[in-house]
This record gives sequence, C-alpha cells and structure tokens, in this order.
Amino acid sequence: MAKPQKQIMSRGIQRHEDISGYSFMLPSLIFFIGFVVAPMIICILMSLTDANMQGNALLGNFIGLENFIRLGQDPVFREALWNTFLIVIVSVPATCIFSLWVSSRIYQMNSFSRSFYRIVFYLPVVTGSVAVTAVWKWMFDNYSGVFNTILNGMGAEGINWLGDPRYALWCIILILFTTSVGQPIVLYVSALGNVDKSLIEAAEVDGANNFQVFWSVKWPQIMPTTLYILVITTINSFQCFALIQLLTQGSSGTNTVMYHIYYTAFKLTEVNGHFGYANAMGVVLAIAIGVLSAIQFKLAKEK
Repeated sequence: MAKPQKQIMSRGIQRHEDISGYSFMLPSLIFFIGFVVAPMIICILMSLTDANMQGNALLGNFIGLENFIRLGQDPVFREALWNTFLIVIVSVPATCIFSLWVSSRIYQMNSFSRSFYRIVFYLPVVTGSVAVTAVWKWMFDNYSGVFNTILNGMGAEGINWLGDPRYALWCIILILFTTSVGQPIVLYVSALGNVDKSLIEAAEVDGANNFQVFWSVKWPQIMPTTLYILVITTINSFQCFALIQLLTQGSSGTNTVMYHIYYTAFKLTEVNGHFGYANAMGVVLAIAIGVLSAIQFKLAKEK
C-alpha cells in the first residue's frame, strides 16, 4: 500500500530541517572536536608516555601508569593538590554566599541603582586578568603598596604579603574571590527577578518572615542558577593559573596543580618524562573537577 503523499512530504520536510540544523551546528562541532575533544584524547594518551618535547621524543615511549604512580609519591604535587583544594573549598562557598547576599540587596533597589551596582561588580570580570592582577600586585607591594602604607601609618610593621607562606595563598584567594563574584551577582539578580511573585505574596499573607520567604520560596526557584554558579566557580578555582604566574610563580606556598602542570611541562624539559608527567597531572585534575561537579549536580538534584 502506497504511503500517503502528506506523510512523504512531512518526512521530506523533517529531513530537510535536520540537515539544515546539523549544517548550522557543523562549525561549532568541528571547533569543539578539534580544540576540546581531540586535545583531551591526546592528553590521556600522552599521560601514558615519557614524552619530553625534545626533538623526536615528543610522542614518547609507552610507560603505562608509571606517571600516575609517580604522582602519588611526589610531595610537590601533593602540596599543589592541597593548595588547589584549599582554594576551591574557601573561594567557592564564599563566592556563592557573598554573591547571593549582595544580589538580594541589589534586587531591592530601583532600576538605576541596580544597574549601577551590577556594572561595578562586573567590571573585574570584563577587565583583563593581567591588568587586575597588576593592580593587586601594586597594592601588596612591600614598599609602596596600599596595605603596607596603611599599616605603617598606624605604626605597625609592613607585611611581606606575597613572600610569606603564611599570607601568600590567602592573598591569592582574596584576589580570586574579588574577580569571581561579578558574574554570579548578575546571574542571581536575574534569577531573583524570575521568582514567581504570587508565591511570595501568598507566603507573606500566611505570616512568613523574610528568611522563611527566601528559604521556602525563592531558594528552590533559584537552585538551577546556584548549581550553574557552583560548577563554573569550582572549575575556575581549580584552573587558577594567571594569578600564580604573575604574582608568585608558585613560590611562598602558592603552587597549584595548574601552575605545576605548566612548570613541569615547559620549565623542566631538560629532564626526560616531564611532558607526559604533566599530562598525567592534567588527567587527575580533570577527574577531580568531574567528580566534584557530579557531586554538586547530585546534591542539587536531591534538593
């Protein structure tokens, strides 16, 4: 029995739409495969070799899991991993809590004030990280920095902010925090604007106070935004590199996994095996980010 003409035409239209859709996706898909998927596969493969970027040794010899076994025995890597987790553990909750608090205050203002504060907090995001870091480096300067000038004016002795292991990593966390809150604040302000106002009014009529309204009405509705902010902030914290490179070069107890990968791959190439070893660190870092992101998705889904 012949198929109805209308059904044949609808399938033809659907096929044409599919082809058009994939055609529009093709440039992005090629870019994604070429600059994301392929480098990930190469990184995994090279982590199993002793590649060192010297002449013909770029591809290296297959050594299995030796690089990963070596990572577990490397005290420098363990220190870098601990510093990285400390940055994530401190900066991610602080960024989310502060951003939510500020955005709640901004949302209650008039439209002009709301736009003004969003611009103020978002400026460090659109400003180049190098420029922002240079300003902070001047502020932490031992001789002419703002902080030591204030301390000297109060009669106290200046502090070697970026040279003392007691303060250096916390200075990095502070700078990372100030440059990370802009985007979450903008997202939270938008999310609060999409909260169903009828539910807020109903809760207020039932006698709920401000905290109860926030916790029972607003918080569940901005949970998707919170999840996105948590994941993005976690990834950015794990990938902290520019601050370390420009301020301390990994000294004073500020070595992180990202900086250690760079240092191992491009600064220690006179010794065999370091490029493959750096790729092994990258694989471990990617797994750590993936596990934490999965935990965040799981917890958010349960809530």
